Amino acid sequence: MKTGTESYVKPGTESYVKQDTEPHVKPGTEQPAKQNKIGKSIWKGKDGIYSRFGKRPFDILLSAAAIILLSPVLLVVAALVRVDMGSPVFFRQKRLGMGEKEFRLYKFRTMTDQRDEKGELLPDDRRITKLGYFLRNTSLDEIPEILNILKGDMSIVGPRPLLLKYLPYYTEDEKRRHDVRSGLTGLAQVSGRNLIDWDQRFAYDLKYIENMSFLMDMKIILQTALKVLKRSNILVRGEGVNVDFDLYRKESGRWHDEGDRK
Repeated sequence: MKTGTESYVKPGTESYVKQDTEPHVKPGTEQPAKQNKIGKSIWKGKDGIYSRFGKRPFDILLSAAAIILLSPVLLVVAALVRVDMGSPVFFRQKRLGMGEKEFRLYKFRTMTDQRDEKGELLPDDRRITKLGYFLRNTSLDEIPEILNILKGDMSIVGPRPLLLKYLPYYTEDEKRRHDVRSGLTGLAQVSGRNLIDWDQRFAYDLKYIENMSFLMDMKIILQTALKVLKRSNILVRGEGVNVDFDLYRKESGRWHDEGDRK
């Protein structure tokens, strides 16, 4: 038997196996994919260079420019809302943003505070005014969210900020939508907006988080502008598949309260 770095295999075969050698790899299959994946992560996704260093300055620049350019529109719409629905002009509501941190979302009012004989608010479709429907149909009601972007509560592109009461109904994977700033528009909005169900929306949100880039943001912004001009996929909350998320999750059977879990 030979000693050292060689071992005897079988008499007559004269085959020796060298130890401490690299395993054989078929030529052309060296798998450079790992390097490509690392290179891709540097530029894209929530931990990429654009997300960490470029996205916030981009938001500040565009939101500041938008406030200046759209100031006449803001003033006109505010005056119309004041005449049609009275004060306040803005609708403010707590939403969940990055890191599951609460912030107040600003929109133009689109509905009255009309109540029934019991003092409870009437359904949305009975409180929305003609002006309110027009504002929603043209997305003009969302212009004040530019203030949220400038403050740092939101980004131009990202998952839409949702109600606080929805948080207990998220899966652990869906909670990743709060790893980034909420957006004025997002991949889900240009992929169907209110015409796709909640599971699809969250899937688009996670896809955006994993692949966000400057080019992707620009593409979503342009697609959003086209949809607004075409006035496509606009629904009043409660219509079609646009049902509240907590009710959707309960009806789908994917969530049970604490009593059912025991």
